Amino acid sequence: MTIVSSSPATPLRRIDPPKWPSPHGYSHAVAGTGTFVFLGSQIATDNAGRVTTIGLVPQARQALRNVRSVLAEAGGAPEHIAQMTWYVLDIDHYRTRLPELGVVYREIMGSHDPAMALVEVSGLVDPAAIVAISATAILPGENPSPPGGSGAVP
Repeated sequence: MTIVSSSPATPLRRIDPPKWPSPHGYSHAVAGTGTFVFLGSQIATDNAGRVTTIGLVPQARQALRNVRSVLAEAGGAPEHIAQMTWYVLDIDHYRTRLPELGVVYREIMGSHDPAMALVEVSGLVDPAAIVAISATAILPGENPSPPGGSGAVP
């Protein structure tokens, strides 16, 4: 088993079995310790809660921005994401747009490759949405202080 160490600021390490094909754009597994943050599915909504973009690539860009914003509110960054799941309405369309999606992903999330899953679904809660992205992050240390809140759950 190959374990790729992380930097001290990131509590995650990639796990890639040695005889498996090398993953591109994702990790086979990620392990870590720290404070877990579970991000609900983010769609391409603006600050008013409306989906204002059309097309998979623009919606993925906004959904990733929303993931990054929620994670920042918890005190995290993209390199803290251990697992990410994409829900799309059309998996074949996703496959044809993969090169463009890779560029958008790197633009917003950087070079970090969490463990990923892709699921085709028949619909999303907002009828205008065609992609939703959820994630699990592991923040370094114990009980990080979120920048915008008390950290208490109502």
